[in-house]
Amino acid sequence: MTQSGLLLVDKPADWTSHDVVAKLRGILSTRRVGHAGTLDPMATGLLVIGVNAGTKLLTFLVGADKTYLATIRLGQDTNTDDAEGELLGEFVDATALSKDEIRNQISKLTGSIQQVPSSVSAIKVDGKRAYALVRGGEQVKLAARPVTVARFDLVAEPRKSPEGFVDLDVVIDCSSGTYVRALARDLGAALGTGGHLTALRRTRIGKYSVDSAVSLETAHADSVTELSRAASGAFATRVLSDSEATDLRHGKRISAAGIPGDYAALDAEGTLVAMLRDVQNQAKSSVVFANV
Repeated sequence: MTQSGLLLVDKPADWTSHDVVAKLRGILSTRRVGHAGTLDPMATGLLVIGVNAGTKLLTFLVGADKTYLATIRLGQDTNTDDAEGELLGEFVDATALSKDEIRNQISKLTGSIQQVPSSVSAIKVDGKRAYALVRGGEQVKLAARPVTVARFDLVAEPRKSPEGFVDLDVVIDCSSGTYVRALARDLGAALGTGGHLTALRRTRIGKYSVDSAVSLETAHADSVTELSRAASGAFATRVLSDSEATDLRHGKRISAAGIPGDYAALDAEGTLVAMLRDVQNQAKSSVVFANV
């Protein structure tokens, strides 16, 4: 059986995240495959895949900050806030916009902001996914939620087309739950031109980079990073004494280590025993791993 751990995959365009998981189940000969953070079919880039017991680590990675490279087109909205949707409203010539005007509005979408998610997101409304309601012809209005956009920068000169569109190549560092499509929509609205996303690539999740990912075509069992090494690479670590390791494996709590957030607890042989979080003066286990 394929070893437990994490696999970094560079998702190709026109594949859903579920398609990638299904393909990897066949390649790795196991049903226990999952991912940390969905990418739309249009998007490419980093998917962190959990394999066998590695799926238990995904809970701690879903909330990690992320980095994206994106292209935003100014000039018209779409009903999905990206290029896969239907064009809405009248086209607006965006070529008269100055770089300073664009940067000024980008700055207002940087930092801690309230963002209304895209109506075709996977957020549930009355028990149903928002995108399913929209595809069924219903109007969906989602509530704004707090997100953090730590970086939102132009990485190239705005590209003006003869048709009057302006394409912006940007890099975005953001908190989990941030919708880049919504940033494109809101930037277009602020500039009075409308806007939508035409390209999206995720390059980072937490400490993991797409530079370390394999393509779906070349992925195989040996591409999986073993569970203990995977956890050590993504989280702060604590080496346990023999008695601490035994206590954790028997469901007991041990003393706190003073490490902020979730951290990996390894025994003296370097085997992952548990994921811990300090609660007052004790270390509480979120997940305890069998010897795998």
